[in-house]
Amino acid sequence: MNHAKRKPTLIEALIPIIFLVIFLFVNVKFIFGDAGLDGSNQIILLFSAAVAAIVASRLGFTWEELLNGAVDSIQSAMPAMLILLLIGSLTGTWLLSGIVPALIYYGLQILNPTIFLFAACIICAIVSLGSGSSWTTIATIGIALLGIGKALGIEDGLIAGAIISGAYFGDKMSPLSDTTNLAPAVAGTDLFTHIRYMAFTTIPSISVTLIIFLILGFFVADDSAPTDISAMLEAIDSAFNITPILFIVPVIVFILIIKKVSAIPALLAGTILGGIFAIVFQQDVLVQVAEAESLNWIAIYKGVMLSIYGDISIITDSAEVNDLLSSGGMAGMLGTIWLIMCAMIFGGIMEKSGLLSRITEVIISLANSTGSLIASTAVTCGFFNVTASDQYLAIVVPGRMFAKTYKDRGLMPENLSRTLEDSGTVTSVLVPWNTCGAAQSSVLGVATAVYAPFCFFCIISPLMTILFAYLNIKIRKIPTEQQEIAVEA
Repeated sequence: MNHAKRKPTLIEALIPIIFLVIFLFVNVKFIFGDAGLDGSNQIILLFSAAVAAIVASRLGFTWEELLNGAVDSIQSAMPAMLILLLIGSLTGTWLLSGIVPALIYYGLQILNPTIFLFAACIICAIVSLGSGSSWTTIATIGIALLGIGKALGIEDGLIAGAIISGAYFGDKMSPLSDTTNLAPAVAGTDLFTHIRYMAFTTIPSISVTLIIFLILGFFVADDSAPTDISAMLEAIDSAFNITPILFIVPVIVFILIIKKVSAIPALLAGTILGGIFAIVFQQDVLVQVAEAESLNWIAIYKGVMLSIYGDISIITDSAEVNDLLSSGGMAGMLGTIWLIMCAMIFGGIMEKSGLLSRITEVIISLANSTGSLIASTAVTCGFFNVTASDQYLAIVVPGRMFAKTYKDRGLMPENLSRTLEDSGTVTSVLVPWNTCGAAQSSVLGVATAVYAPFCFFCIISPLMTILFAYLNIKIRKIPTEQQEIAVEA
């Protein structure tokens, strides 16, 4: 039986959003603080989804239709949730095998506080550009850099901001990146035209970001660094068998990704190799983790298993080093997956009922000039990152919505694809309940609210694309003859 449906008013569409924003603000600001991600924020997302469902039912939608929308939304996030589980397992076996401690060990000898933030951003940018994955970059080299930065006495938020800024620059510019391929496909242009055109706004954004981190380095260098790095190096060296051979594992993982092997099998391979290298190189650590008296097959099995799924901590002679050598495995990711599922339920119901599209229609209607059109696109992408909680939806939905408008205004599709990436891809990591924000805060162990103010690249990118639009810099127009042919057709 078909139910008559009506279009929501703007007030009706805003009711669930207002409910979500108010209760999240109260929850985080006055009650739970950073502990909001332990469960209370998830419940608020579910309550907000219930409010959206009530509004949608008044519009004529059935519960079955709304449930299907929520399930479809969760299904779209399933690859991300599987990747999160594997990142948890990879982090555990790379700690157990000494890979992460080795990266910290050698990094402490090379980097110093003055250049650390600048260098961390560049390193992550290069790795992400080569791998095409900000998630993999942050989960591997990012974790090691976080450990190095902590050992140098730099604040967690600053370190995470530098890591994420570099990783998302590389992800955004890499031809291997899924979002870099998705944006031009949605907008109607080709990949390399998109990358070349995106460079006009992205290079200035990362340049400003690097200058900021370089300047900040002089301020964190004065009195933040521990006085005895040698004691930390000695503690790591005494607990682990540190050797450059351990780096074979991350090299293999990055080669797999560059060869376009999907993230899930590549991360699984990294997890298994980490376990194997732990057995070969870190037998004493295995005995410690397994709480065994000596090395035997039970200790080996238990130690590797615990590193894959559970909490492990490596104890050394240095309390500072001990703070760096812990992992939650797959179990440590379950809270994040819970958050993502609740966010996708809310986003799925909002999208299925047409509440999201009603709000974005208003935004489009306010775009009278080229500058305001591109600004509206950027705002819409950010809006979808907040409400739909997924960067892919923040690219695909606005891309579909604005494609005809850009064409009608005589703008080449690369204007749209660039704006989608400048605003949709990079702002996703700034939202705590977005799949990206939830993932990176969980992987790094730094709350989104703590690192977000220092993700300068992610903040500057949408502002840069809006600035270019209003100043009419590198805004490609459809040639007049092509517009005339389109009108005649």
